[in-house]
Amino acid sequence: MNWPRPLDPLRSFKAKTGLLVGASLVLASLTFWVTSQWQFRYALLAALVAALVVTQALAHGMTSPLREMTAAAKAMATGDYSRRVRSTSRDEIGQLAAAFNQMAEDLEAHDRYRRELIGNVSHELRTPIAALQAVLENVVDGVEIPDETTMRSALAQAERLGGLVADLLDLSRLEGGAVPLRLQTFEIAPFLDDVVRQASTPARPLRVDVDVAPAGLQAVADSARLHQVIANLVDNAARHGSPHGPVRIRVRTDPHAGELLLDVHDDGPGIAAADRSRVFERFARGGAQDGGTGLGLAIARWAVELHAGRIEVLDTPSGCCIRVALPQA
Repeated sequence: MNWPRPLDPLRSFKAKTGLLVGASLVLASLTFWVTSQWQFRYALLAALVAALVVTQALAHGMTSPLREMTAAAKAMATGDYSRRVRSTSRDEIGQLAAAFNQMAEDLEAHDRYRRELIGNVSHELRTPIAALQAVLENVVDGVEIPDETTMRSALAQAERLGGLVADLLDLSRLEGGAVPLRLQTFEIAPFLDDVVRQASTPARPLRVDVDVAPAGLQAVADSARLHQVIANLVDNAARHGSPHGPVRIRVRTDPHAGELLLDVHDDGPGIAAADRSRVFERFARGGAQDGGTGLGLAIARWAVELHAGRIEVLDTPSGCCIRVALPQA
């Protein structure tokens, strides 16, 4: 039940207290004056009762947010972060109630993220662990011979586990702000060539077309963090693009916005419009089931935001194009 709070418009708790005392005294005096024809003891009793009634009515509304906060805090101790406090008062207690509600929302979001993270990590780890266990059990039982093919299969699952753990550690460092930026000026074209060379392996050669204009274009960024961004974007484009189509990297400048624009484009099926708003969230794959961890784009987003830049999915006629925009200064 929501009790009336007639003193909520006042901005000061001291003013409320003064008004409470004044209203009690005025009502007691009026009651005593009206009942002055009665015997003194009855008139005094009536005045006291009237003062107590108005004090109780006003004080209840003044202190109800405190009682609600106490109940909500007890619920939080049991893991229930859904309780909120009615904060219509404009005084210090109302401000405290608003801050309490904001804290409750933050705690609820962190608790939800923790639960989702545990569930997602457990799900992601289960698949490679089960596959690796199956391979090793077959080798131990003599069902499979530990030849090169079998060992490569086991190695691939172990590498996937290592990649997932590395992604989780990177994401944890980025979200915790434990990765300081070391800004430096470097030339874009040789930097991208180095990223592509490290991302391509004999087992998985990559075809990447790099187009940087004007020649000699430079960037001001943390080269290690930007390397991580480009490597994740290229890996994402290679997995989603066609096997024979190249990944295209196009770098230009926007002098009006003072930004360096870096586009990574593939010729795959693209990302549905409904998934573009959440594709940079943790473990989101945009509907794809390609064996990725769903963390690469989340890491890319955090690294770009550390540079005060932005990352987005562009609307293209075909394929998928992800743009990274970084301040040039």
